[in-house]
Amino acid sequence: MMWTCFIYRVFFSFIILKRSNGISSPIQPFTEYKHSTELQANISDLWWTIDDAEREIVFELHVKTTGWIALGISPAGGMTGADIGVGWIDQTGTVQFQDRYAYNRSRPVIDYTTTDWFALQGREQDGWTAIQFRRLLETCDSMDVPIKSGTNILIYAYGLVDPDGNGEISYHESRRGSRMLPLRYYIDQLPQTEYADLDSFELRINHSVPVADTTYYCKVFKTQITYPTKRHVIAHKILLDSNSREFVHHMSIYECDPSTQFDNTKLPDDVCDDIRDQISLCSSTVVTVWSVGGDEIMTYPEEAGYPVGGDFTVNYYMIELHYDNPRLVSNRWDTTGVRFYLGDKLREHDIGYLTFGTDSTAQALAIPGGADRFIVDSYCPASASLNIPKSGITVFCALPHTHLQGQSVWTKLIRNRTAVQYLFNSEAYDFNYQFHNRFPKPIQIYPGDEFATRCIYNTKNKNLTTRGGGRTKDEMCIHGFIYYPRMNDLSMCLTHNDWSAWKRFLNVSAENFDETALQEILIKIKWTPQLVAQWQSFYDNTARGVTYGRSPFIIVETFAALPKYQDLEPERCSRACHTQISISSILIVLLARKAKTFFS
Repeated sequence: MMWTCFIYRVFFSFIILKRSNGISSPIQPFTEYKHSTELQANISDLWWTIDDAEREIVFELHVKTTGWIALGISPAGGMTGADIGVGWIDQTGTVQFQDRYAYNRSRPVIDYTTTDWFALQGREQDGWTAIQFRRLLETCDSMDVPIKSGTNILIYAYGLVDPDGNGEISYHESRRGSRMLPLRYYIDQLPQTEYADLDSFELRINHSVPVADTTYYCKVFKTQITYPTKRHVIAHKILLDSNSREFVHHMSIYECDPSTQFDNTKLPDDVCDDIRDQISLCSSTVVTVWSVGGDEIMTYPEEAGYPVGGDFTVNYYMIELHYDNPRLVSNRWDTTGVRFYLGDKLREHDIGYLTFGTDSTAQALAIPGGADRFIVDSYCPASASLNIPKSGITVFCALPHTHLQGQSVWTKLIRNRTAVQYLFNSEAYDFNYQFHNRFPKPIQIYPGDEFATRCIYNTKNKNLTTRGGGRTKDEMCIHGFIYYPRMNDLSMCLTHNDWSAWKRFLNVSAENFDETALQEILIKIKWTPQLVAQWQSFYDNTARGVTYGRSPFIIVETFAALPKYQDLEPERCSRACHTQISISSILIVLLARKAKTFFS
């Protein structure tokens, strides 16, 4: 046993204790992991740890079967193009493992380029199969799918019997599934019993689901918190009404500006567009966001919490809820909302929310139809960050957000006009799975730091212009970050195209050129590849306005063009590095098997 422990101290010393809620496997994992989740209730569980230094991931998959089991990374959610590891325990108790690739929806083939999935150990017990295996995040293999930051699409399947003598797996039939997970930035779900004895308060919608294809519904709440001294929210749970959750696409909870005044007997509660003027000061500072596929419980780091009570000046909150009801179902009541759990002790820091990107208007976002890759860049200057404390603030979580056409979102930290690192890079963004992304290592930012944000869109499925706005068919470019300690004078830094630049580009002479006039022009444009290229050039070089601060104290500056900075070196896949690590992996496997044989 000492030899086995030695192997795992050497190769897996980076692994942190964690076993999360919802695990049903009766088999104890081989080691301890940073993350775990239930893929399918009482059927399949997954553990994993990412080692960014080694650029690798270690998985452990448990499935309720004594046949073969498989886990894959899919580029689009299905079999086609999926990179799959398939394993089983043979009659001698030995782990067998295959690296496979799916050209289409037929049986995946053995990867004939290089072997990049490596089994470490496995066993069968109580009718379950458990296998531990690893692979690099980026393998340099054309038959593999990189494990990128952002949302990863996992597929899993299993058979009831081991493969035949030729190693061919049987058809899985209905024994399969998929799961969207931010593998590299996952926030584990703790059991609700952790919070059962804590004080809490709720904000809930209470009305019928709108009978419309898509609706943004807004409801303002007067805080009922009367704690004489400040307390901290340490976690929250999204409360999805079982009668209506199929229609709830995503939900945002906002702070209303402390200066906001409402008639408390008749708070705004209606379709957002119909009360836009009333809620104008309730949609800039985010408290939290939930979207389809996202986890329902969010926990904050032990050193920080969201402030309530005492001298905290927020008196009103707003829920903005997006209903998706394409079948126009009627007579459904909804009480969706959020519950905030309060800790027993005040924590060291208050949590704050900081948003980069663009305004959500046509002035800022006018994305041409038929574009394979349309880039919208924005920039937050040093003047916006001068009020950051000299000791800096600590950023620990990211919330990227676009709508249906968004493909990726990133923000880079710029220091002395040089890109230092990604603040967060959501390479694989999916509108339907908008996770909170917890950083493995928090990032410090300081006064004078600058931030470059990029959103990339694909509109090949559209001929019309996609304009900035709150509707699903509109677009956004928002990159939110959670940090501490909270600042009271900076919640957002957003850019837009300068009106004079729009007029010159569109050859408009009218003095009162505004959002309405621009919308009328955009609606009529017939897009061609040449015009798309001209539009991209305009976005790359046009003058920008930047708005920053916290409502109602807003500052506006203008750039003649986006500032230039020395960019990060592009990451290149190194076959030499790949080969070296693969050899190390083979040695790990051989040592593990030798240890297993020695002690069996």
